[in-house]
Order: sequence, then C-alpha cells, then structure tokens
Amino acid sequence: MNKKINSVRGMHDYLPEELKIWKKVENIIKQILTSYCYEEIRLPILEKTKIFQRAIGNVTDVVEKEMYSFKDRKGNSLTLRPEGTVGCVRAMIENNLFFKKKQRFWYLGPMFRYERPQKGRYRQFYQLGVEVFGLNTADIDLEIILLISRLWKCLGVDPYVKLEINSIGSKLDRIKYQKELVFFLEKHKNFLDEDSKKRLYTNPFRILDSKNTVLQKILKKAPLLKNYINSSSINHFNILCNMMNSHEIKYIHNHNLVRGLDYYNSTVFEWKTDQIGSQNTICAGGRYDSLVQELGGNKTSAIGFAIGIERLVLLIRSLNILSCKEEEINIYIIFIGESNKVYAIRLSEEIRNIYPKLKIFVDFLTCSLSKKIKNAVASSAHIAILIGTNEIKKNCFLLKDLKKGKEYFFSKSELILKIKKFFNK
Repeated sequence: MNKKINSVRGMHDYLPEELKIWKKVENIIKQILTSYCYEEIRLPILEKTKIFQRAIGNVTDVVEKEMYSFKDRKGNSLTLRPEGTVGCVRAMIENNLFFKKKQRFWYLGPMFRYERPQKGRYRQFYQLGVEVFGLNTADIDLEIILLISRLWKCLGVDPYVKLEINSIGSKLDRIKYQKELVFFLEKHKNFLDEDSKKRLYTNPFRILDSKNTVLQKILKKAPLLKNYINSSSINHFNILCNMMNSHEIKYIHNHNLVRGLDYYNSTVFEWKTDQIGSQNTICAGGRYDSLVQELGGNKTSAIGFAIGIERLVLLIRSLNILSCKEEEINIYIIFIGESNKVYAIRLSEEIRNIYPKLKIFVDFLTCSLSKKIKNAVASSAHIAILIGTNEIKKNCFLLKDLKKGKEYFFSKSELILKIKKFFNK
C-alpha cells in the first residue's frame, strides 16, 4: 500500500458540516454589506511581489518572514496574497474605478502567510475585506464601525467582542515617535526578549504588542504615541469618538494599538474576544490615506477592514449560538429494480424543473428496499418516493411522509401538486 500524502502544514480541508456555518455567516455578511451599498470585487490570488514590498514595508514581519513568494518560468517574482487591501488598490488604479466614482467594495477569499500554525492561525486562511475610497471625514470611519457592530449583533456575538481603537497619526508623526521609543527601549535592552531585540531597529512598534508581562510593565513608562500626533489627526479622532458615543458604541481607547502594516495612518481599530484563545483578533482595520498614491494613483483617502472567517466561525461554534439545522434532503427517490432507474432519474429531473430550490436525492445504491428506506430516514429526508415496476404500470407512486410516518399513493400529476403543499412552493 502506498503511503498516504497529507495536506500541507497549516492548510486544512473545510468539510460540509463546518461549511454549513460558513455559508450562513457569509449570507448574513453579504446581506449587511448590500444594505450599506457595498459592491463585490474579485481579485487574483497572485500578485507581483514588489507591490507588497512597496505597500506593506520591507521591514514588516509579513514581507520579511511570512510571504509565499516564488519565481515563474520567466523569472518574475510572484506572491500568494498575504492580505487583500493592496490588491484591491491595484485593481482600483488599473481599472480606473476612481474615475467611475466607485467608492465601496468588499471581497472574500483565501490569503496566505507562512506563520506558525495554531488554533485560529493558519497558513491559508479566509478573509472578508471591505474598502472605501475617496472619503476623508470621520463620517465614513463611523459608518464602517456601525456596519461591523451591526454584523456582530446579527450573528449573536456582540456581547463577546470588544472594540479597541486608536489614532496613530501620520507617517511623519510615527517617525518622530519611533526615535523616542527606540531611545527608551535601548535603556531597557536587557529586559527585551529575543523577538523584541530583533524588532528594535526594524519595526519597534510591534514591541508594543508584546505578550511578555515583564516587558508590558516596562512599556507603561514608555513615551506615548498620542503626544506626537498632529492636531488634524487628533481632531479627526475626537470627532469619531464623539460620534461613537452618540451612537452608544462601546470602545476602549488603546494608546498602544498599532497595526503591523506600514500603510496605516490616523484611525486604527481591532475587535477582540476572550473566547477562542491567544489568536483573539476577529476583525482589524483602519485608514490608509497614502497607499493609493504609493501604488501609482492620485492621492486618495481610504479606509478598510478585514474579518478572519476561521476565527469568526470558531467563535460562533464555541458559543453554539448559530443554528444550522435544516433538512439534508427534501425528496429521497428510491427505485426498485435496475430497469426502473431511468424512470427515477427522469422523475427527479421533472421535479427539479418545476421546483428548482428543492434538494432531491436519487438512491443509486444496490441494496434492499428496507435498507434504502433506512438510508432515507438517516438522511433526515422529508419525503421518500418509491418507484417499482407495479407503480410504473399503474402510473402511480408511493409517497412516504418520513416526518409523520404516513403513506400515500398518487398519480404523477397529483404527486407534483402534493409536493407543492409539502414544501409551500
């Protein structure tokens, strides 16, 4: 026997039982996005490596350690997308969508990062991304937060997630702050863990996110970014906070909250939960008002967010709050005798033509009638239709109501009408 080949580490299969919750979550997400007039866009999984290097930053963990990059047959460096914002901006510029006055978009699909796999963190993971372009006031920041809040309420997870928000000012503000932060951390270099020492001169902002308890105590005395932020960003953030207060949105102003990608500025936020372990960020985003220009477009304000679908589904399953019970099969067709198979298939197609939303299953297994009926019951089918030689000769069918344990004989025309009554079609 040949040795079996397992899936790639950090990538896994999504099986039917799990996908029932996924589909329900996705449907709710799409309904809410539609109600806010966001339009779907579908983006390539592969992009040119240099676009992520330019946009995300060469000294970020994503670019330095986590991207799946390779060269194609012509020697071009390509990368499996580690996030969706950069590709969406590229698509906006390339397809002249800014000139078509298109502003609000969403996309859903797999992303790839070479990280250490653990619960809630995978090397292939699915994200919902939402992006808005061309609006620079706090009104759109508020709309984004209201949209996400509505989603949590519709999914039933609202009590289990909390919003952390901050303003990180402009790039120039962060350069000034970074110098002071590095100067402070150098004085406490002996207390830095190995990971923080590596980041000290390349990406010191990530040290603020450290889970090291000793380091967290030291950071309480560190200079605060808020003291280096320009007045325009402060004013924008204060207006947003006042609007959130008026809409009774609960939030925590986390002064140490930064995002791991270089393109963010001004408003940044994360929704976290304490229900699923250490990978506790369900949703994150913020403003990126310079990214369009960085990638070759005109200066355009922008804001967006991403939701990790695996983590969201993990939260929902841990809380057991989203019921996905439904009939696996509406109509289970059983034929008796191989010669009657063609008739059973024809009947199933006729029913589908009339009732395209019904789930109809034809049992092709070569087993006894009693076994087929047991299979129909085990599949949670609502009704079973039995087709045998005698039924065909008499032009009638035996219909079994598997929910109520009743049986009926119908002609084909009567059967079609009865199906309508069964399923309110």
